[in-house]
Amino acid sequence: MSEARWAESDTSPERIEAALRELLRERHAENDALVPARVLNLIVIADREWRGEVVNRLERVGRYHPSRTILCTIEDDRRTIDGYARVSGDVSATGGVGVLRESVEIALGAVHTGRIDTIIDPILISELPTVVWSPHNRDEAVEALLPLADVILIDTDDPVFFDGPGAALARAADLLESNVDIVDLAWLRTIAWRERLAGSFSDPARAGLLDGLRRIYVRHHHGSIVSALLLTGWLASRLGWLPTALEPAAGGVRRATAARAGGGASIGIEFHPVAQAIRGLAGVTVSGSAGFSLSLERAPGGLIAREQRAGATPREWQLFGASRGEDGILGEGVRQALIRDHVYGPALQAARSFSQ
Repeated sequence: MSEARWAESDTSPERIEAALRELLRERHAENDALVPARVLNLIVIADREWRGEVVNRLERVGRYHPSRTILCTIEDDRRTIDGYARVSGDVSATGGVGVLRESVEIALGAVHTGRIDTIIDPILISELPTVVWSPHNRDEAVEALLPLADVILIDTDDPVFFDGPGAALARAADLLESNVDIVDLAWLRTIAWRERLAGSFSDPARAGLLDGLRRIYVRHHHGSIVSALLLTGWLASRLGWLPTALEPAAGGVRRATAARAGGGASIGIEFHPVAQAIRGLAGVTVSGSAGFSLSLERAPGGLIAREQRAGATPREWQLFGASRGEDGILGEGVRQALIRDHVYGPALQAARSFSQ
């Protein structure tokens, strides 16, 4: 590992950018097989008191590590800017090219957030996609950075920073209207479930059962109602359903219905919170006419699928590798920043119908 560091108190963006250039020059002079990564910029806006947690999450992104990470830690009373920079890369023992990655940390005050774009702009790698992530919802900073951003990373599942699912989904919709792409971690938690449901009904033996669906039961972590709404919003947007607003029931259950755009029987939908160690979904069951039901349940190493049809023996099988867990969700979010998702917007719009 080749690594070099720089730090300076009461500094400026220009000084930080010059230090990065010098660190890169030194690393390349040391070993000309080391070259800087050039894929994307990641800007992280975090409260200073939660810096350790955010850094730990960034360290777990694995092979989807950004080319340049700019972590801005905000202290409400701070008036000056402190800067830290690190350039590191693996030197291959067998030859070949080693990739240099760059990390910047800037200590800011709340007074700086309204003009944070002028601080960040000189430090960005030009002509690369720029992702902005504000895990503590520093909306003023995010708004200031919108002209520089290509993608906003958001977690609408986070109950701490949103006043209910309606507010979380409305914030995501507002950002989508700001001419940036959205990568929503709550949406990414539904990937495995969407893939498996879509794959199940791509089977010609089940494809005709979609029109006969009558009920949907979604089990979710108590803090992941938005993931459940987005999954059901995805179904509604793909199948032409028109959702109604949620109604509370006993035990934290929420109920809604969805009408079919072409008429016919409506679909009953229930969201059940369950005890689960990680965020996201615990299970999904779709059922319909002729005694048909298909259930997917979270299990170690994947999902358990169970199918029932009238007059037939129940079937059960395991879908390996379908459960991605929470550890890699941020890395998946960074990867998805490079992929345009045309399905999220319609699913978000349908999900908002449940919360209005």
